[in-house]
Amino acid sequence: MLLRPRCSRSRGEPMHEFSIASSIVETVLEFAEKHAVSKIVEVRLSIGELTCVEHEQLRFCFHAITNDSALDGSALEIETVPAVVRCPRCAYEGPPKYWEGALAAGQCPTMECPGCGHAVEAVAGHDCAIKSIKYVRDSDPANAALSPA
Repeated sequence: MLLRPRCSRSRGEPMHEFSIASSIVETVLEFAEKHAVSKIVEVRLSIGELTCVEHEQLRFCFHAITNDSALDGSALEIETVPAVVRCPRCAYEGPPKYWEGALAAGQCPTMECPGCGHAVEAVAGHDCAIKSIKYVRDSDPANAALSPA
């Protein structure tokens, strides 16, 4: 399943990690109900570098809302998808330019071409998706299964 997170953090605006975690939990619980799953063991996500999703905040939100559900105690594995941009002006395609003076914990990608300074388009690294769900079925608790989402 592909999720499209918003990428903005205005003052007073709640973090979008909670809404993303809520969407993930809702989707996985619907999957569990539909497939007679008693326990989710692991949820594996891929999150693009351009989504502005803080992985630790997403993990915190995920675990805060999974108590007393099939997801209680499950692992949340997150794979980062590197950003790739394309410049329509000079045909550059590759990693974005990073803002050197950003007051952020990590690198802050910009949408400026590293080659010519023109605005670029995102080619990769702008999605958030559930890649797989590891679970135990109600009918056979001895066997865990892996399902691509």
